[in-house]
Amino acid sequence: MTELQASIAVHPGPRLKPNVVDHHALSVTDLAGHLGVSRQSISKLLNGRQGLTAEMATGFDKAFGLNANTLIQMQSAHELAEALAHEDEIEVERVAT
Repeated sequence: MTELQASIAVHPGPRLKPNVVDHHALSVTDLAGHLGVSRQSISKLLNGRQGLTAEMATGFDKAFGLNANTLIQMQSAHELAEALAHEDEIEVERVAT
């Protein structure tokens, strides 16, 4: 089994809420409009129920100076941790060399 440090496997959405929405006194509707995405998408992202897309990460970078690469790495680490949590259910055999 592959191990992934839990500290780096954090969904970026819940981190964005205090650091962007609250810090800049924005509503979810205002943030969605500024980034050109639906209010529902932003709400799901901030609540950790939807992944961060590369386009959204770029928008957060342009609008707030947050590093898009770091945000995408957080999302990827989170997704990998989720997959590894049930890797025993993933039925794939190693390719013979």
